[in-house]
Amino acid sequence: QVQLVESGGGLVQPGGSLRLSCAASGTVLSNYHINWYRQAPAKQRELVATITSLGFTNYADVVKGRFTISRDNAKNTVYLQMNSLKPEDTAVYYCNVGRLGVWGQGTLVTVAS
Repeated sequence: QVQLVESGGGLVQPGGSLRLSCAASGTVLSNYHINWYRQAPAKQRELVATITSLGFTNYADVVKGRFTISRDNAKNTVYLQMNSLKPEDTAVYYCNVGRLGVWGQGTLVTVAS
């Protein structure tokens, strides 16, 4: 059974940084494209960043230049480094293996002073 577990969320002030982790069991993440999504209160879930199986990355315009997605294949983990955080980045962040239809439980990021 494939499981994804996100961690690293929390409360941070505007301008601060957080690093989210997505650890997998039951599969090898490096074989797949991995996505980070987020869902803010009363809003639809949106795609934030993707890393392909070959290591190419893509970002939503609203986070480009501030967020970085990466993977550590030895740890079977994907990360989302978030810098220069803004209040509008407040959301529950989810990792996803689209091809398998698997989602993590989410981790809450709150950006507030």
